Amino acid sequence: MAEIFFVCTGNTCRSPMAAALAAAIFAREGIDIIVKSAGVAAANGSPASKHALVAMQLENLDLSGHLSQAAAVEVLAKATLILTMTKAHCGRIKAITPSANAFTLGEFADSLVEISDPFGGNLDEYKTCAAQIKELLEACTEKFRGLVC
Repeated sequence: MAEIFFVCTGNTCRSPMAAALAAAIFAREGIDIIVKSAGVAAANGSPASKHALVAMQLENLDLSGHLSQAAAVEVLAKATLILTMTKAHCGRIKAITPSANAFTLGEFADSLVEISDPFGGNLDEYKTCAAQIKELLEACTEKFRGLVC
């Protein structure tokens, strides 16, 4: 089964929101892909940030069980696809896993957009970030469908 990892810095904001949003889109569209997330500078076991929890609750999604994990070789080795929030994240992934099939989420959606970090910001910044992620994910639906064919 295909497995996608979403990667950001600390794995408490962007990547867990991306994973939750992607899982919801996949469920809606009948796309059978395992969705996970990690961070290039994450400590293992941190919960999702307060505003990320609320931003996802507004989408009827639950991040309360999320615990961060570091983007280590053994974590990413099975990934079919790794989607990062920025070019810097993508560079870090390719440095630790040179054979990784890694792109920024923006690149995968044929966009130059990078997802800025809302960490430390207010709820509106998190909602804006989530909306941007969701828009890019929706633009990739057919590409995701192609991963399972």
